[in-house]
Amino acid sequence: MASTKSFDISKQLVWNAYKRVKANKGAAGVDRVTLSTFEQNLKGNLYKIWNRMSSGSYMPPAVQQVNIPKKDGGIRSLGVPTVSDRVAQMVVKMLIEPGIDRCFHTDSYGYRPGKSALQAIDKTRQRCWRMDWVVEFDIKGAFDNIDHDLLMKAVRHHVKEPWALLYIERWLKAPTLTVDSTLVPRTQGTPQGGVISPLLMNLFMHYAFDIWISKTSPKCPFARYADDAVVHCHSEAQANYLLRAIEVRLKKCKLTMHPIKSKIVYCKDSNRPLAYPIKEFTFLGFTFRPRKANNKEGKLFTSFLPAASNEALKSMRSRIRTWRLSVRTPSTLAELSRLYNPILRGWFQYYGCFYPTQMRKLADYLELRLGRWARRKYKRLAGHKRKSSQWLRHVAQSRPSLFIHWHYFEDQRLGNGSRMI
Repeated sequence: MASTKSFDISKQLVWNAYKRVKANKGAAGVDRVTLSTFEQNLKGNLYKIWNRMSSGSYMPPAVQQVNIPKKDGGIRSLGVPTVSDRVAQMVVKMLIEPGIDRCFHTDSYGYRPGKSALQAIDKTRQRCWRMDWVVEFDIKGAFDNIDHDLLMKAVRHHVKEPWALLYIERWLKAPTLTVDSTLVPRTQGTPQGGVISPLLMNLFMHYAFDIWISKTSPKCPFARYADDAVVHCHSEAQANYLLRAIEVRLKKCKLTMHPIKSKIVYCKDSNRPLAYPIKEFTFLGFTFRPRKANNKEGKLFTSFLPAASNEALKSMRSRIRTWRLSVRTPSTLAELSRLYNPILRGWFQYYGCFYPTQMRKLADYLELRLGRWARRKYKRLAGHKRKSSQWLRHVAQSRPSLFIHWHYFEDQRLGNGSRMI
């Protein structure tokens, strides 16, 4: 019997998309339906998505604007789709991503299967040792300012399924419900927070930047994570030329380079004595700058290395303060560990991969907070900072796995420039 549906979309694909959305969790959208509420009628909700997508009648609802503070003090606006819309977006993403991803440049690291931010940091670290200059550039509101016509030109080059093209266009045009409940139409950009948005951003930047720089400056390697990128150069003159060329290229693609956050950096170390005013840059939460390290013979020298940025450390300390450990005296140390060690482990596994001693600052801060908790919980430790520190050290020696920072610095055989994974 012939199918009456306009498009051939399998129910299994919708089911697999739901499982991916469930694993990613996430908040409710404009309909206020949470993932748990959606699952109360899971079969019916998934059938509705499949039925509408298959018939061509699926219309994405507005995305919910959510403002979150940026580390530099500004505000980043995210667009949160409904749970149903996230499933629908995941259906299209799972269909088109394998073919598109194969075309991407090897030095595109953001939101890609098998790629990570730590790989980008490692590659950048190695190149900073070989090349003296770095061009760091920032795009003003990249997700919000992608030109729809240019993006769809790239999408049509790679995507041939009519229904996928139909829904991608509809998602790009879906309005935003602002925090003050105003419905705002969208004429450009793709909402940062959408399931398919990172893939679309990567596709746009693939043509706007990756392919362009590979052809015009093949001897200047780069690392890009979504809209964040650094380019390596052999000379200051080359770096100056490239910074201007990138600005012109982005303008042609209807994007704007940030005039303050984009700059040229000199990778100064013991073998590079040149005096230059800018000797550091921050990429994906790591600050690259001259740092003390030991060579193979154990001698101290200056190397150009990444370590957790001061902004990242400040953000982590702020998060710890929100835990209000000192007033959680009814909880045991084991209960605090169950609550917070997973978060701490994520921080240390990421920021501790390079120049791990930088994370000692965070460990020391956490110890101060735990010490204050101990002095409030146990009368024998009240008012005795030294005693509480000794007590914590004793617990750390007997149960080192309770908190990750307790065993993190035990092995000091790692040099300052070592990776730690």
